Amino acid sequence: MSTAADTRTSKNGFDRFFEISARGSTLGREVRGGLATFFTMAYIVVLNPLIIGNGVDGDGGQLPIAALAAGTALVAGVMTILMGVVARFPLALAAGLGVNALVAYEIAPEMTWADAMGLVVIEGVLIAILVLTGLRELVFRAVPTQLKTAIGVGIGLFLMIIGLVDAGFVNRVPDAANTTVPVELGVGGKLATWPAAVFVIGLLFTLILFVRKVRGAILIGILGTTVLAIIVEAIAHPKGWSLNVPKLPEKIVSTPDLSLIGHFNVLDSWSRAGWLVVLMFIFSLLITDFFDTMGTMVAVGQEGGLLDERGMPPRTREILLVDSVAAAAGGAASVSSNTAYIESAAGVGEGARTGAANLVTGGLFLLAMFLTPLVSVVPFEAASTALVVVGFLMLTAIRQIDWTDYTIAVPAFLTVTLMPFTYSISNGIGAGVISYVVLKVATGRAREIHPILYGVAVLFVLYFLRGPLESWIL
Repeated sequence: MSTAADTRTSKNGFDRFFEISARGSTLGREVRGGLATFFTMAYIVVLNPLIIGNGVDGDGGQLPIAALAAGTALVAGVMTILMGVVARFPLALAAGLGVNALVAYEIAPEMTWADAMGLVVIEGVLIAILVLTGLRELVFRAVPTQLKTAIGVGIGLFLMIIGLVDAGFVNRVPDAANTTVPVELGVGGKLATWPAAVFVIGLLFTLILFVRKVRGAILIGILGTTVLAIIVEAIAHPKGWSLNVPKLPEKIVSTPDLSLIGHFNVLDSWSRAGWLVVLMFIFSLLITDFFDTMGTMVAVGQEGGLLDERGMPPRTREILLVDSVAAAAGGAASVSSNTAYIESAAGVGEGARTGAANLVTGGLFLLAMFLTPLVSVVPFEAASTALVVVGFLMLTAIRQIDWTDYTIAVPAFLTVTLMPFTYSISNGIGAGVISYVVLKVATGRAREIHPILYGVAVLFVLYFLRGPLESWIL
């Protein structure tokens, strides 16, 4: 990690606390970075309620969308600010995608929603215990440095595919069962919609700004593409926007509904669904949160040049502790587990290097409780431009991997490719860890494996086999 702290002078108490000058940043960069991070992940305020609200619990109940939106914004805002103040790391948090679908469509139908949220709270507490005992950080340190690099590269490709899919540039083939091609360009192999054209124009505009080293290129790209989208919507009224329709809302301010805060039960699920079912659900949540955050903080730290020689970000324990508290907080607020967001890399790409950027991102999330109609103006097609650009930046670290040593190159390859192709950070990390252990042992180099990695590999084997195990045990 840079020793710039020795040569740069802090300007005031705020600067010294967040180490802004020491990390080679400025307040202006932190503000721009915080704005960029917010705009690339603000969609969660709209999307999380749609995912959770469409699920049905064991009693056939559904949750109010407005309350879910307000709770999602509240927890994201508070936890992002907490991460900034405690860990001083530019990592934003919000309700985890993938985890929320797991909760809504697999866990909640077996019990009440309050019971499901109780399991999320339990999972968050368990992760906090692992952090406080040092086990979570120990596991992270046991992962080889080059495999950590591969995790960051894989997340870069993951970000790119997220951006392309969210923008509609890449789509699933409607009748994929009858073809060997699972995805296609646009619709029917061509960009046939105005929203896709807006994304392409916005991406090229952002890339031009980025290559010409224009200050604030990513943020300007998001805002400029949003303006273009509003104009196109006003003139052509096209169909096909991925989530938000980019038009000025009839009203800007709305009163937040916080009625779901505290709507959780910790113990009822055990008697209703059975302890085996509950344990499998907690295990799935635990593995996903445990390793997703590790991969995310490595990728963000790698993008910002904030990792030390072992691939560790500053204040690792504080980062992991706040993340575990966020998981429990999401359950306590009845909006699903909150976790670190890889979209934070967009803010780092814009210049953020410290937790000061989180004050901006978190503050905007808190404002979003009252400004939900305004947040919905920025479409996926605009925010996704940043994800593609940042994905490229993260991919450049691939040169740090020794591709001549197959015992690390093959695990790195599996890590890098399986993240985007399976749409999961945990799957990529799991494949990398398992293959690393197997290949080192098979080539007589077992002494190079940290003892903890054997246990991690076994856990990932159980994670990948949880489907057959559930059907056998239950």
